[in-house]
Amino acid sequence: MELVTKSKVNIEGKFLNMQFVDELKARRSIYSLGSDVAVSEEELVSLIKEVVRESPTSFNSQTSRVVILFNDEHKKLWSFTEELLKPLTPEAAFPNTQAKLQGFASGKGTILFFEDQDVVKNLQEQFALYADNFPIWSDQASGIAQVNVWTALAQLNIGANLQHYNPVIDERVAQEWGTPSNWKLRGQLVFGSPEAPAGDKEYMNDEDRFKVFGK
Repeated sequence: MELVTKSKVNIEGKFLNMQFVDELKARRSIYSLGSDVAVSEEELVSLIKEVVRESPTSFNSQTSRVVILFNDEHKKLWSFTEELLKPLTPEAAFPNTQAKLQGFASGKGTILFFEDQDVVKNLQEQFALYADNFPIWSDQASGIAQVNVWTALAQLNIGANLQHYNPVIDERVAQEWGTPSNWKLRGQLVFGSPEAPAGDKEYMNDEDRFKVFGK
């Protein structure tokens, strides 16, 4: 992967190096993946657990649940995803979908992110005033955990891309890996050795995106 230029932020007239911003810039969608990852599976599991544990959740509810698939188990996921998508995809478009899924299978593994709906429902019952918000906050927590893990992997020169084939694959995932019915699948983070860099990233104009008042 390309080296990221060190970011500097002007604070009180001083330009400070911002390592965290550099780490965010290093996190890109890498679609050309291989299985040649130098970090051991044990170390990866330890890292993923630590990052998810340290990712915030509303009311410290810790709703995130994770299944980590390596090697043949990882390939199995993308094989049956292909099977499930074939009858749902226009025939002319399926070769492109098939090629994309086979590309995912070439990676080292996939991290399945779930949210525990029993915890969400319990919070809704305990705090009725915020009941409508707990599913939203749960999804936000999942997104935070996903991007945190993704960013951490990038620091180890491990490429990744985030997919969302739920709910098409939900039932089969539960059958294959015995996940409880209260675990709701929210995303699939495919990872492996980066075999080609990410493309250029375009940014919309700041004037259309940010508003600042009171300065």
